[in-house]
Amino acid sequence: MAGTARRPVERPAERGAAEPGAPGGGVVAVGVDGSPQSLTAAEWAADEALRSGRALRIVQVWDPPAAATVRPDAVASHRRWAEQRLDAARRTAGERAPGVEIAVERVEGAAVRTLSEQEAEVLVLGSRGLAGMSGRLVGSVGLAVVTHAARPVVLVRDGGDGPVGRPGDEGPVVLGIDVRHHGDPLLAFAFRAAADRGALLDVVYAWNPKRVYGYAAAPLDGDLTEEYQEQEEADLARVLAPWREAYPGVAVAERVVHGSAAHELITASGDAALLVTGHRRPRPAHPARLGHVTHGVVHHAPCPVAVVPHDGQAGEAGDAGGAGEASGAPSADGGTARAAA
Repeated sequence: MAGTARRPVERPAERGAAEPGAPGGGVVAVGVDGSPQSLTAAEWAADEALRSGRALRIVQVWDPPAAATVRPDAVASHRRWAEQRLDAARRTAGERAPGVEIAVERVEGAAVRTLSEQEAEVLVLGSRGLAGMSGRLVGSVGLAVVTHAARPVVLVRDGGDGPVGRPGDEGPVVLGIDVRHHGDPLLAFAFRAAADRGALLDVVYAWNPKRVYGYAAAPLDGDLTEEYQEQEEADLARVLAPWREAYPGVAVAERVVHGSAAHELITASGDAALLVTGHRRPRPAHPARLGHVTHGVVHHAPCPVAVVPHDGQAGEAGDAGGAGEASGAPSADGGTARAAA
């Protein structure tokens, strides 16, 4: 990979990347609809507000049906039920997070738009559970909010037969990263999450050697693959160095592995308190979509998943073909197409 230009890595403090987002900095928002999954999310959000020193906002979106399609007494009954569930979420949050400022909002409108536009540092949602089995566990509203939200979204699962990734679980914070398209908000979120929990930050960067040579090429050159591996490890260490300095109290383990990024992250998150992955914001005139890695982990990871939107920070060569969420093509200099969130 000789001759590949690298952009100097600035210190986080020089960019202000580790500061809370604005507007809405200092607030954890959680969307509740009365379902068991959303109440689990409210518990997780209360714990997050308590350990991070933020306020908590509990939001219930009411999208009333057209008057011609539902009997008025049925609408009134459902409204009362929703209000009772909102009160229950408020009481539970207050019990879990004494001393935390808690606000409750009931908003009429479309759920996806209303939640996506929440001004908060973190938005927490419950994801749909499937009793007795694992599979696609994110409903259409949660997936749409993750795709369009301008702020980090945490999806908290409740597994039906029992809680999965419930509040208070111990374990590392796992960060999936692409060293060519990582984005400062992703690193800032992951390091702060680990610092707030006093947890190990387990950084996983997956790359596929076959993309260097082409999938039809065999056998792979072992010496050259080792050379690329060493370069990837050096690049990851270089990206993390200023963040290690900014968060000296956070223990960091870093791994560069071969294979599918989604598979590696799902495996690594088996005992994790939180999995952090990225979502590259769409370019102008391009539709918003989740990359395949983030799409895979939000459906299949066994722990809460934080999806952090970012613009990506490619080096001069990275724009030509780093994989990230935007491209699966090999780089222009024949290097790897990096596969991470």
